[in-house]
Amino acid sequence: MEISAQHVWLMISAAMVLLMTPGLGLFYGGMTRAKAALNMIMMSFISAGIVGVVWVLWGYSMTTGDGVLGLFGNPFANFGLQNLMGSPDLIKAGYSATFAIITVALISGAIADRARFGAWALFVPVWITVVYCPLAYMVWGGGLMSAGGAVTAVFGQVIDFAGGAVVEISSGTAALVLALIVGQRHGFAKDPNHRPHNVPFIMLGAAILWFGWFGFNGGAATSAEQAGLIWVNTLVTPAAAMLSWLVTEKIRHGHPTSLGAASGVVAGLVAITPSCANISPLAAVGLGLVAGAACAVFVDLKYRFGLDDSLDVVGVHLGAGLIGTLALGFIALPADGLGGGLFYGGGVQQLIAQTAAVVITLLLSGVGTLVIGRAINKAIGFRVSHEAEAAGVDLAEHAESAYAFGEIGAGFNPLPHAASPSPAGVSAPDRSANAVSGATAQPSKEDSFA
Repeated sequence: MEISAQHVWLMISAAMVLLMTPGLGLFYGGMTRAKAALNMIMMSFISAGIVGVVWVLWGYSMTTGDGVLGLFGNPFANFGLQNLMGSPDLIKAGYSATFAIITVALISGAIADRARFGAWALFVPVWITVVYCPLAYMVWGGGLMSAGGAVTAVFGQVIDFAGGAVVEISSGTAALVLALIVGQRHGFAKDPNHRPHNVPFIMLGAAILWFGWFGFNGGAATSAEQAGLIWVNTLVTPAAAMLSWLVTEKIRHGHPTSLGAASGVVAGLVAITPSCANISPLAAVGLGLVAGAACAVFVDLKYRFGLDDSLDVVGVHLGAGLIGTLALGFIALPADGLGGGLFYGGGVQQLIAQTAAVVITLLLSGVGTLVIGRAINKAIGFRVSHEAEAAGVDLAEHAESAYAFGEIGAGFNPLPHAASPSPAGVSAPDRSANAVSGATAQPSKEDSFA
């Protein structure tokens, strides 16, 4: 079979989506402290390594084909992808793998600074198998929420073009549960050293994410007309969300920040994910304005509720994922087999279908993550020791440092043979790492990062 333009575009899109994961590593690495930057990047990289193998062995099989009660596909149907050899469906398998990789990597931001790398490496394949693959099958693979599925028959056809429920709500819910299991960082909400240490990394990571998201949303386009709509919506929604986040930040905290701009872009990208092919560009602008302002408020709520969602995964991905998924009940364009949202005279049917998808996703991801997280925590422990957290998870878990100043650099690890901690409870290498972060002064209210 000759390669077609559609095949080429899908391979390019897959490469763009794969690039999003190291981009996420930079985004998260910049948001955390200097002594945990490498650990955050490694959590994204190891997700790619583990999920890439899992996807070939059984992951892709669980998202396609004949399923078990509409919940997941047969894990052995395409084990090792042997049945796809010589078929263009192999491209589709590779493309879908990149979605699974970025989804589980997103969760890691909620447990920054304090998670054991081995525990995370165990969590990744189990969560992909138990939570992500069933959700992907239910929505995209012929399961309960697909066309002809049991949920669709009762509530109507769910719209989730690129993963508002499968990717964003599931990862945001998992982040919430895992943050509760692991617990707060020492000094949460009081220690100025918990502020981001490298804002340029954050901006670079957000730019890579925005670039990759055009493949994330547009890879599955089936026509030039649909691709054009997706491209424009993927441009304007994060643009509008960035503006509304900055305005909200200015009103609430006195200054628009670089972190706010980057976070607004991500919030807009999350919000447009489920609806990129199903709303007009004007509606996409409105969606971005709502998502950016709302998520700027959501991320502050973690301090009120004592939730140490370190890098705002819950506020941005769960928050904007819910907004974008439910918004389709109001602003979805009428299409074949779909009456459209309330604003187009389509009635409440689409809103009911979207709500059903949200509830199912929250339950599956919430319960699944709770069981997996608690089992791992009980078996091997999910959290590093207090001493390792103080010294930095980069040194404790990887024997490396992101920055080389004096004796601190790659390969230098003061644990477990370091000298006794100073009276302040922080080892000498830790003080140097904190100096790198530039976060030694108590921040004013307007300097606080949500």
